[in-house]
Amino acid sequence: MKNIVKNLSAKNAIDFSQSSQSLISLRALRFFLACLAVISFASCNEKKTEEPQEEEKSQTEVALNESQYKTVGIETGFVEDRNLNKVIKANGYTTVPPQNSAEVSTLIGGTVKDIFVLEGTYVNKGKVLATIQNLEVIEMQEDYHSATANIEYLQLEYNRQKTLSDENVNPRKVFQEVKSKLAAERARAQAAKNKLDALHVSTKGSTSLVPIVAPISGYVGNIKIAKGAFAQSGVTLFEVVDNTQMHLDLNVYEKDLGSISIGQVIDFVLTNQSNKSIKGKIFGINKSFSNESKTVAVHAKIESDDAKGLIPGMYVSANINITNATVPALPKDAVVRNADKYFVFIQEDEHEEHEKHDEKKGETETPHEKEIHFKAIEVIPGTTDLGFTEIKFVNEIPANAKIVTKGAFYLLSAMKGGGEHGH
Repeated sequence: MKNIVKNLSAKNAIDFSQSSQSLISLRALRFFLACLAVISFASCNEKKTEEPQEEEKSQTEVALNESQYKTVGIETGFVEDRNLNKVIKANGYTTVPPQNSAEVSTLIGGTVKDIFVLEGTYVNKGKVLATIQNLEVIEMQEDYHSATANIEYLQLEYNRQKTLSDENVNPRKVFQEVKSKLAAERARAQAAKNKLDALHVSTKGSTSLVPIVAPISGYVGNIKIAKGAFAQSGVTLFEVVDNTQMHLDLNVYEKDLGSISIGQVIDFVLTNQSNKSIKGKIFGINKSFSNESKTVAVHAKIESDDAKGLIPGMYVSANINITNATVPALPKDAVVRNADKYFVFIQEDEHEEHEKHDEKKGETETPHEKEIHFKAIEVIPGTTDLGFTEIKFVNEIPANAKIVTKGAFYLLSAMKGGGEHGH
């Protein structure tokens, strides 16, 4: 019995040992698989982190084969030191001085009798634009004629009374009364004459027509009356503008005021007609802000010959020439814009790619063309003058680097398209 118990105990011990070893092996296998999973996950993450770098790299480089290079007409050059005018950019509009613009009205109301001009007509100062009719003008003329007649009579009476007074024939009081009446009539006549002169009505004859005359020489603008209508006093009937003294009102920001001074030359173009550049000269700077945008009005005069064809209210874009300085520059076509950044392309050292291409069945392998590689370099552009743009490189570039001066826009399009190129 004891032997049977021993045998069973030994057998159980062996089975327990084998079960323990199997359990340990299973745990080791699971640990090994878990380690493989972690390593694989880390490798995938590393690969994913590397992909954007490759993509980013591809977005700053582009390659062309020799055929494309010749077709596009790529030209390269070097950064040059150029004497360029530094400018301040400003927007504004054309205007005329107050003394060269007039709103014509009448001092007395009346019915419009005739209109003698059309809009756009050039008129000289004093030209009759229209006439209005008012019967009160006849009364003014009658007052003037009556006062003039009384003056003639009182003047004779004054002379006679003065003689009698000097000889003590008549009392001094009579002479003083005549003298007072003469002064009153003279005042009445002068008042009537002043009224008629202000209305541009002659003191001679009798008429009810009041002429509306041009106060300045210039072009007739809006005509705001019609024949037969009643023209009220103080209401604008015509506008007359003299364009020969045209000038600009430019809005300059506070940060640029320190660089602005009287006498500086400006170049400007009309916003809707940028094919012609016109020059002007600053003659005045306001000493207060124009509006909430914190800009100050700067006034510039335009030469009479250049002002032809301009009308008040045209919007302009102007460059105020500040200084003339020598700066690093490139032809303006070398600088291209992508989103909110500016770039130039540098031609890298020429090299050939040695890649093995699989031969297709029934076809022979074609020779691989040499490629020219270009890299986009970020720059900060400055002033543009005489076809050249001032540039500052964000990062240093190799000395004597070849920079694309013609065809940069094509390279930008190819780069934005994923940098694809043909072989």
